[in-house]
Amino acid sequence: MPIEVKQLHPLFVVEARGIDLRQALSGATVAELTAAIDRDAVLVFRGERLTEEQQLAFSTCFGSIAGQNGVLQTGIKRRVSEQLVDISNLDENNRVLGATDRRRMFALGNQLWHTDSSFKRIPAKYSLLHAHAVTPEGGETQLADMRAAYDALPAQMKARLDGLLAEHSIFYSRSKLGFTEFSAEERAALPPVQHPVVRVHPGSKRQSLYLASHASHIVGWPVPDGRMLIGDLIEHATQPRFVYTHVWTPGDLVMWDNRCTMHRGRPYDEAAHRRDLRRATIDDSAAAARVA
Repeated sequence: MPIEVKQLHPLFVVEARGIDLRQALSGATVAELTAAIDRDAVLVFRGERLTEEQQLAFSTCFGSIAGQNGVLQTGIKRRVSEQLVDISNLDENNRVLGATDRRRMFALGNQLWHTDSSFKRIPAKYSLLHAHAVTPEGGETQLADMRAAYDALPAQMKARLDGLLAEHSIFYSRSKLGFTEFSAEERAALPPVQHPVVRVHPGSKRQSLYLASHASHIVGWPVPDGRMLIGDLIEHATQPRFVYTHVWTPGDLVMWDNRCTMHRGRPYDEAAHRRDLRRATIDDSAAAARVA
């Protein structure tokens, strides 16, 4: 039975219906979902809350689960599976994190526009974020269509971007917020990497901007000039016409293609409300080969 989809934004994002994510998927269904995300970049599934095992089983239909970012390596105890990324305001005892906790300070960077794991040698292909507990207000996730943003650039700017590389570093994005308290071990584990500013999406064959708050400068340019360009491009790409805002309900799973989108979390009252989302991340091995 074909998957039913409902368009949620004029340019991208569909809600996929008629699929029980708790059950094993056929090869035909996986192929249909892959074609849908190639076309629409973001898939929204609504349903019952999944166990971590069910989320991982669904996610692995689309590739290999990425290793942990491993940025915070000192004194951090895990609350969720080693294969998932904890997107919450909770500690290992499910208590709300204190205002000065390193985990909270680091996670504030998720409110900057970014692309998952662009600071790693093997960046992210897909992200699959699942909601266990949501806030009564705030805490939305916004996503931007970087293909449409590229298409809307003037020809002169497209020519200017041709062949440019940007250097990405997780420590650069966190330094924007004044959080620089990383150990030498943490810094050594994630050296900067370089990615093209414009990439061709392998599924849709559309050109797309590849940007993030992790992008610190343009390789070979004076740093101030490169940062001005990156800032201008992010401002262009996050105009309301390119952005979808997802308001979470418990059980939602949102799957997006990091190769052609950016996203950010929105603020909420962290002291008053628990927010518990867990992300599975699929490796982009093709991009890793290019970086190597």
